[in-house]
Amino acid sequence: MSKKIDEQNRLHRQFEAMSRRVPATRRVIDPLLHGRLRKFRIPIACALIIGSFFAVLPIFGFWMLPLGLLLLAVDIPRLQPMTSSMMIRARRRMDVWRHRGSSK
Repeated sequence: MSKKIDEQNRLHRQFEAMSRRVPATRRVIDPLLHGRLRKFRIPIACALIIGSFFAVLPIFGFWMLPLGLLLLAVDIPRLQPMTSSMMIRARRRMDVWRHRGSSK
């Protein structure tokens, strides 16, 4: 049981890290996680995942897939380890890219 709680905490830390990096996302993420939009979390997550397949259109894009998976992982515990580790790797890779870009 403690492993499940650890994975939930790890996932919520990823949401917090995303909110710190892009503060504008906090206004959207907090109501989805804790507030009045909780009942719409799964439909919104599915819409984001489906929308990511229409990446050729101007509004849609690949950015929708990780966000949809993150939201879906809140309600589906089996997705939590994979999703949180994917977000950690993505953040680390972005840090490396930023560091390389700033050193030039």
